[in-house]
Amino acid sequence: MISSQASERLKHNAERIMHLWEKRVRDEVSASTHQDSLVLQNSLPLYLNQLVDALSNRIVRTSTRITADEAESTRIGKLHGHERAGYADYSMSQLIFEYHILRQVIFQVLEEEAPLAIEDRDIIIGSIEQAVNDAATQFSETLRDIQELFMVTLTHDLRGPLNVVKLGTQLTLRRLERGDTHIDVATRMLGAVNRLDLMIQDLLDASRLRAGQSLKMKFEECNLEVLLQEVVEDLNFAYGERFVVVSDSEIRIYCSRKEIRRVIENLAINAVKYGDPSTPITLTLQQTETQINLTIHNEGEPIALDAQSILFQQFRRTICAEDQTGWGLGLFLAKSITEAHQGTLEVESGEGKGTSFMIKLPKVKV
Repeated sequence: MISSQASERLKHNAERIMHLWEKRVRDEVSASTHQDSLVLQNSLPLYLNQLVDALSNRIVRTSTRITADEAESTRIGKLHGHERAGYADYSMSQLIFEYHILRQVIFQVLEEEAPLAIEDRDIIIGSIEQAVNDAATQFSETLRDIQELFMVTLTHDLRGPLNVVKLGTQLTLRRLERGDTHIDVATRMLGAVNRLDLMIQDLLDASRLRAGQSLKMKFEECNLEVLLQEVVEDLNFAYGERFVVVSDSEIRIYCSRKEIRRVIENLAINAVKYGDPSTPITLTLQQTETQINLTIHNEGEPIALDAQSILFQQFRRTICAEDQTGWGLGLFLAKSITEAHQGTLEVESGEGKGTSFMIKLPKVKV
């Protein structure tokens, strides 16, 4: 068997195709302006070599060879996408446009002498479509990883100066005499710093969860009723006497005290943001033989059913929440922490009934 004419023609004209492709890309893709030839072309010569083999009749297409070729093609496409994601100027649309230009140039050169056979055109089109998919997928994944690293680095670096401000504000509070008019200002400053610190922690934890890591938790015996009263005392100080605790009796649980406190705070602050400001927010703690239930209820406009489906997704907000501050991570993290305790977090909301977030935790003997 001999190689197909398309394969031989492509192999013979590969260098010319790359030259014509680069010229058009420099004219039509703005992100390419600052790249030299080697960087701009990167993995595309490898792709052309792969396409030469795909068009050849000389290669025996065993199942092993087909699998190996597919793996190599995917690797080359992902390599191109990975490299493009590393350049700040490149966007997904520009990456895809590069492949469209390559397809046009390949057909332009290969059909100068005679039209390509239908089978050869189908191979080329299918190959480029797969390369685009592989490159775009890797571009997206690499860009996400870069953004994730940037976010983690940024939040880590913010911690240093934030701690300085926090310590300075605490020292100022200690030195102010009772009744000093500046105490209220310093207290509000400390509250703002604590909220900023919590937002930074939310970002770091969301990054860990997206990376497939688990949150670091220290499990210990905890009196949940006492913890709830402590949280409500702090919330009443920050938001006014709006919080009411209803509890059956002393309830003990084995949990990460710090993270469960965080869940309660997140849900309670959420109730402050979206509830009717003229009505109380009720935190009800109950237990059965096998389960501990904590419900945080607020009055006000109900959450629409379609909005309830995205409540616990990270960086997502309902339409009515878009003017609120924060990352949109509070409910996502609250659900993740609850599930790490083998529990569930659910929401019920309806006209005239208000909104209730229900934490259900298994009762474990301590």
